[in-house]
Amino acid sequence: MSDTNTRIADIVTSNEVVLFMKGTPLFPQCGFSSKAIAILDHLGVAYESVDVLQDMEIRTGIKSYSDWPTIPQLYVKGEFVGGSDIMMEMFEAGELEQLMADAGVSAAG
Repeated sequence: MSDTNTRIADIVTSNEVVLFMKGTPLFPQCGFSSKAIAILDHLGVAYESVDVLQDMEIRTGIKSYSDWPTIPQLYVKGEFVGGSDIMMEMFEAGELEQLMADAGVSAAG
């Protein structure tokens, strides 16, 4: 496993919910990242974010780590969930909220 994959695995496994995104929750740098943050904030769950624009190795590495070509990417309890479109579909169907509840994700503090 490469150093980058090890770093990503550490981030994914040491946080209940982590969003790899462009920008930060306060200043998302793309519409998809903004949509993903809005969904997580609406659900009221605690999450960490990783700004892939600040680390080119993470930006390229996360795509091979998940075998998913786009950013943002959501992980819950170490498992890849999907990008913003999948998040939106799951949110609208009530599945994302159920996933968070089933996983025992902490509420935002």
